[in-house]
This record gives sequence, C-alpha cells and structure tokens, in this order.
Amino acid sequence: MLLPRAGGVAAGPAGSGRPVPGAAAGAERRTGIVFPLQKLERYLAPGADTTRFRLFQPGLAALQRAEALFRSDRGHPIDYVSSAVRMDHAPPPTLPEVCFIGRSNVGKSSLIRALFSLAPEVEVRVSKTPGHTKKMNFFKVGKYFTLVDMPGYGYRAPQDFVEMVEAYLQERRNLKRTFLLVDGVVGLQKTDHIAVDMLEEFGIPYVMVLTKIDRASRGVLLKNVLEIQEFVKENTQGCFPQLFLVSSVEFSGVHLLRCFVAHVTGNLPTVEAS
Repeated sequence: MLLPRAGGVAAGPAGSGRPVPGAAAGAERRTGIVFPLQKLERYLAPGADTTRFRLFQPGLAALQRAEALFRSDRGHPIDYVSSAVRMDHAPPPTLPEVCFIGRSNVGKSSLIRALFSLAPEVEVRVSKTPGHTKKMNFFKVGKYFTLVDMPGYGYRAPQDFVEMVEAYLQERRNLKRTFLLVDGVVGLQKTDHIAVDMLEEFGIPYVMVLTKIDRASRGVLLKNVLEIQEFVKENTQGCFPQLFLVSSVEFSGVHLLRCFVAHVTGNLPTVEAS
C-alpha cells in the first residue's frame, strides 16, 4: 500500500525543525530536502530504471499528517518511556512499534533526535563517542506508536548485544518495521551484512536508511546507492526496495522518513493510500 504523490510539495510542512522551502526556493531545492534520493536521478545513465527511487512518494497531506504525529502538545505527548536490556524489562507491546538499528557511530541517535525535533522536551542523548547507546530506549508517540533506539553493533557494542537484539526481534510481536541505518559515506560494511542476515533469517520486514549524506560526495553517494539497491534486489526478501537518504545536519530526508514511519505504523488516513 503505497502513497501517491499529490501535486508537489510547494508550500510544504514546517518539518524537522526547519520549514520545507516554499515555491520561491525552487523545485530542485524542495526535492533535495524532501526527496533527496530523486535528486540523484539526473546523474544516472540514460534509460536507467528509476522505479526503486520513487516507490514511496507521499503528497503534501501525508507529509503534514506525519509532521503532526511528531509534534507534541498537551493532548499528544511524546515521551521517553524506559530503557531495557532484557525483554522482561521492556514496556508492554500495546502500540505499533518501529526500531532503529545500525553500526556504532552511524548517526542513529542524531537521526532520532532530528525526527523528534518538533518535540524538544524529548531528550535523545547524542555522543561523539561511538557505542554510546547500551540499552534499548523506548519513546512513545502519543497513542499512536512507539519508536525504539537500539544499541549500535560493531565497535564498542554491548557484550550482550546479540542476545538482546535477537530476543527483541523474535519476540516483539508489535514490531512493524526495522530501520537499518547504513553510513552513506562508506556504504555497506561486513557488520551490516551480518545484520541483514539476521533480519532475513527472522523474517523481519525492514528498510535501509543511508545516513550522513551531507558528508558524501555526489559520486560516492550515487555509487553506494546503486550498489545497495542492487544488493537489496539480488539478496534480500524482507527489505523495502527503496532506500531512504537522510542528513541529520541539513534535515534532508527527515520529512519523508517521518512519513514512512507514520505509514508503516498504520497512522496515515486510508484515503491517502492506494
């Protein structure tokens, strides 16, 4: 169930702590911020298949609905709930849930902080030291869904990382989608392949998110995008075919990612889906 794009995003929502540029800023800049993957299309070889660049294209109404979900107010609190190292310490699985996972220093906590920038009272700790997150951190978004910040794998991962994450993925029956973060500068690494194998083995639906795209040259970014898309096409069954590109510094891609979270947790009106 994919969302059609409706009439462009000219006066887009006031997004992720920064407004989407209006019509005066030009279509190219708007596309770069809301749909950064599409900005790369012009550099593909003539006749290249761009289907996987445009599978999820929400219109303005969907973007606004997602923004409202991520904006806290008195009747719609967004709260840190608890942290857990074991499943019996996790909050009850009463709401649809998404989790974010990736290598240490991939920018996971920075991205989650950007997603929650419309709820400044929510504290998402970001550290310059890789491996800062040692527990599963649960954030409740009103009565609509829960977002989980998972510990990073690889360098300085918690000793019980495998047991913690495997138990969560296998037992969390309300988990709707796992967001696997990959560094946009270096692309898929060996530890990322291990994470993919785990998600495929458990039959967990997931999507890949390329972070730090502001740090990658256009050539490097395009190379990594094409290689990962080919990998997903040839080697995965549970991965959504479209990549999501984000920059927590420039906020590009954050609006679209919010919208996809709202979509997979069942929080976009059915009239906007086809």
